[in-house]
Amino acid sequence: MSPTRTITNVPGLKGTETEKNLLAAFAGECQARTKYDFFAAIAAREGYQQISGFFSETAENEKEHAKRFYMALSALGATTDHLEQSAAGENREWADLYQRFAETARQEGFSDIADLFEEIAEVEERHEKRFLALLDNIKNGRVFKRDTVVEWKCRNCGYIHKGTEAPEVCPACQHPQAFYEIHIPNY
Repeated sequence: MSPTRTITNVPGLKGTETEKNLLAAFAGECQARTKYDFFAAIAAREGYQQISGFFSETAENEKEHAKRFYMALSALGATTDHLEQSAAGENREWADLYQRFAETARQEGFSDIADLFEEIAEVEERHEKRFLALLDNIKNGRVFKRDTVVEWKCRNCGYIHKGTEAPEVCPACQHPQAFYEIHIPNY
């Protein structure tokens, strides 16, 4: 076993049992991570900080395991690829899966669960729209540039800059433009 081995986007994997196993392993690691995050919060609330820390650490380990399995299945790609994939996934959830799941739950007499699927489908539709808007911003050079003066906030130190473009470097903390976002107070 080589400690520097990188396995990514393996050719010939499609349709094999190994592909199915990688998909199952990826799903299992993702589910375990989320479950351990839930457990960490419960342990912290119950006053078990050490146990909470162990759950959180294990959740991060599971995330890294999932990443390795995912990389074997496909190349990670660029942010534009991720936004397109994410929008498509959110669309599948709200427009198909959760609608069918709600219908089944309602037919089986679980109206509260049907409502839950429908309510979450509404959120997933907003997620799709957000991913598509962010993709559009990248494609049109609008992530750090606008036509009118806006407030840009450094996500690292909180510095606010007013202008049509975020500064190349934050004057307060010297972090790059990548740390800026449009500042919209919600209070």
